[in-house]
Amino acid sequence: MVFDRKAYLDYLVSCEGNGMIKIITGIRRCGKSYLLFNLYKQNLLERNVPVDHIIEVNLEDRRNKKLRNPDMLLEHIDSKIQDEDKYYILLDEVQLVPEFEDVLNSYLHIENVEVFVTGSNAKFLSKDVITEFRGRGWEIRVRPLSFDELYKAKGGSETQLLAEYYRYGGLPGVALLDSSQEKEEYLKEMFEMVYLRDVIQRNHLKNTAGLRELVRVLSSSIGSGTNVKRIVNTFKSEVGMDISPNTIAKYLEHLEDAFIISEALRYNVKGRKYIGTDTKYYFEDMGVRNAVLGFRQIDESHAMENILYNEIRRRRYQVDVGQVDVWGKDSDGKSFKKHLEVDFVVNKASVRIYIQSALVMPDKEKEHQVEASLLNINDAFQKMIVVGGYHIPNYNEKGVLIIGLFDFLSDANILEKM
Repeated sequence: MVFDRKAYLDYLVSCEGNGMIKIITGIRRCGKSYLLFNLYKQNLLERNVPVDHIIEVNLEDRRNKKLRNPDMLLEHIDSKIQDEDKYYILLDEVQLVPEFEDVLNSYLHIENVEVFVTGSNAKFLSKDVITEFRGRGWEIRVRPLSFDELYKAKGGSETQLLAEYYRYGGLPGVALLDSSQEKEEYLKEMFEMVYLRDVIQRNHLKNTAGLRELVRVLSSSIGSGTNVKRIVNTFKSEVGMDISPNTIAKYLEHLEDAFIISEALRYNVKGRKYIGTDTKYYFEDMGVRNAVLGFRQIDESHAMENILYNEIRRRRYQVDVGQVDVWGKDSDGKSFKKHLEVDFVVNKASVRIYIQSALVMPDKEKEHQVEASLLNINDAFQKMIVVGGYHIPNYNEKGVLIIGLFDFLSDANILEKM
């Protein structure tokens, strides 16, 4: 089974010539090394780049141990550059080199080189590693397989494959396994021995039980608004642990830095401002999330919301959770304010789209419930409802586009078409 990762490959090619160090980041085992050393290298060869102008070093390979010395790595790379033609430097697991930032910065002033690096664990997992390159680093964020990537490689029934995607996510290593038992064991092992261990070791954490419980709490509440104070109260009332708000905030930051979770901020649409009192967290991969809970509590509605969030982010849009304040009257005629939620406020440059996620929408009554927040937004930006499964795309009488989940996931340009 081959995953072509075409969107990422095209993006890597488009970044050539930007004068920056191309830094491929993302959760471990999402396919960063395969993208660079297999797909991108093959692309270079197909474009007739001479093989001796592709300088590749896998620093995790024991045979390259001596190249983990920064000066020896510099000397090795310099020895390969023999003329003024373009050279492509591909380095894997570069965090194994002490002072690797200096090594990479040494090539910023050399015009005939393109530098691409990947890394994982410890320091390199941090999303703020880009700052180490003095504003000359270009992040290429790689995510687990999208549903469309998985379907194109695997084929078969879309409905069945989506059910598997809800449960096992899109890590390439999982997709290559056959049985449910193998997939579940792999994901549990990845969470405990790779993701959690990296966070603990990198941040020198002592209270590992608290971190584990936090991940379980977040896993049980995807799609639900929360905040640090609420999480602290949950720990006290349901977990029986007393952890300070500062510690919880740091744990959340560590999990985000390791790309395990992502935060969606709450945005007041009418007030045009962010609300710091409530936020949502989504998991980078549903399989990892489900492994945390022992593959229980697989709520399709929340799973669909998480999958949509990841898909929109994969297409390099900014995503917030929207809040629309509306006034109503109670049975006594007294006015009160209601907070309606828009699942996703999607932005890129001057484009904005409001999106609601609805697993099922069997009748007009349900449709009115789902679209209520959208219709209370008084601007001209496009509005969309994504319904689970198949649905012939159509605009309803209120001008809201209703589209099925399969069409949304398979059409990478659907948002640009609105």
